[in-house]
Amino acid sequence: MGKIIAIANQKGGVGKTTTSINLAASLGVLEKKVLLIDADPQANATSGIGIDVESVEIGTYQLLEHSNTAKEAIISTETPNLDIIPAHIDLVAIEIELVDKDEREYMLKKALKEIKDDYDYILIDCAPSLGLLTLNALTAADAVIIPIQCEYFALEGLGKLLNTIKSVQKIHNPELDIEGLLLTMYDSRLRLSNQVVEEVQKHFNDMVFDTIIQRNVKLSEAPSYGESIINYDASSKGATNYLSLAKEIINKNS
Repeated sequence: MGKIIAIANQKGGVGKTTTSINLAASLGVLEKKVLLIDADPQANATSGIGIDVESVEIGTYQLLEHSNTAKEAIISTETPNLDIIPAHIDLVAIEIELVDKDEREYMLKKALKEIKDDYDYILIDCAPSLGLLTLNALTAADAVIIPIQCEYFALEGLGKLLNTIKSVQKIHNPELDIEGLLLTMYDSRLRLSNQVVEEVQKHFNDMVFDTIIQRNVKLSEAPSYGESIINYDASSKGATNYLSLAKEIINKNS
């Protein structure tokens, strides 16, 4: 039975898409069957894995509309064991279109039912908002990973996100767990980075992953080549960090 993990934070620029792509690729390299779902209208996970966004005809939009099945939306990628359900800019319209629908928060959950058992992990790259798209992802998910960048405003907005997760647990998805808080963009030379790490670990203890994602030039270069860090530079610090995170998740779930 596959585990569905949403990667969410309403703050932009915290490393959600970077984490979605590279964690998915790392799990794939470690011989887990993985599906990445791009649930962000910016479609960065789609282009970042090497798919031309303009050519996407069936993707997350059609999935949420229930005009196509999940199986019809899946595209295989060049990364071993990794498939993707891509996004297109048309996903912007979905929040307005779903507003009047019954059970609008459950559209993704229903759509994924038929394929959940085909994968070890299904990762959902969420939009940087707490709108209907993210709500659908949290309702469909078994767990959520929250990336937090090691910068000044790191904890700002985290309370709001945790409250949203609590209300999703209460109303839509009592099974939803927090898989962990992931510290990203860490620079050991900066005192601020170290303070944020201490602060987060002190407040959240066991909820924080042991793996910390360090700032790495290769990590920011890889998406412009349409590749995960594993394909782009497997010996880089970024690849080592994400492989370590993937192993930590596998161990936690075994």
